[in-house]
Amino acid sequence: MKKALTIAGSDSGGGAGIQADLKTFQELEVFGMSALTAVTAQNTLGVQAVYPMTAEAVMTQIDSIGEDIGADAVKTGMLFNAEIIEAVAKKMYHYHWTNVVVDPVMIAKGGASLLQNEAISALIQFLLPLSTVITPNIPEAEVLTNLSIQTAEDKKEAAKKLLALGVKNVVIKGGHDEDPNQAVDLFYDGLEFVFIKSKRINTKNTHGTGCTFSAAVAAELAKGHLVYDAVAKAKSFIQAAIEDQLDIGHGHGPTNHWAFRKKGAGTEHGEIQQ
Repeated sequence: MKKALTIAGSDSGGGAGIQADLKTFQELEVFGMSALTAVTAQNTLGVQAVYPMTAEAVMTQIDSIGEDIGADAVKTGMLFNAEIIEAVAKKMYHYHWTNVVVDPVMIAKGGASLLQNEAISALIQFLLPLSTVITPNIPEAEVLTNLSIQTAEDKKEAAKKLLALGVKNVVIKGGHDEDPNQAVDLFYDGLEFVFIKSKRINTKNTHGTGCTFSAAVAAELAKGHLVYDAVAKAKSFIQAAIEDQLDIGHGHGPTNHWAFRKKGAGTEHGEIQQ
């Protein structure tokens, strides 16, 4: 049994955060564990409050996993502040964890900030050099690289800059692209650029897509798959989750985490183009 650990915040609405991660791990047949960095009061309409954990509380949770169960892959989501980021990086190094997926969660769908400004430099300094894959969306990639990303060439430049920070593989997600017909993710491993295209679904129900995608990548890495194969599988997983809408709540609803299994795990939803 392969095991994956999510180090992230809790979403009381169940669409993002550790709730989305654990659902994704389960659907991809990986045993899921969690270390909470914060408790949020949120729903499809937005984030009403954030209650961060202490760095000590986060480290103790991680120690409980590391000293007993272990992890074949780890993903990080909302880490909130610099102290927590540094503590998480310290524990990852201590337990020699590989297959680390960093989802640099910064802003919620409703616009609420989920990462303090001073934490960005800590993320770059301490966590990115330990990461196997980083999965920013376009606004997050712009913050991390200080670049404006408008075109495919801009994505390539940002990916190269992220790799220079110590990241081994980069996925810049295309959900914020202006193309009304397709979303184009860019995968870069330092050797080649691969664009992964999928049909854009006209929906407001995209809450937790980033969490779900990065969790799917971590699950596949935990099972021993190559990084690109893990990313391609995650792209298919999230595409199915968006296509098969649940329509829960009055705002940005969650994705359907069981859609991929229901449609058949062998179905490819994204067109892969290099």
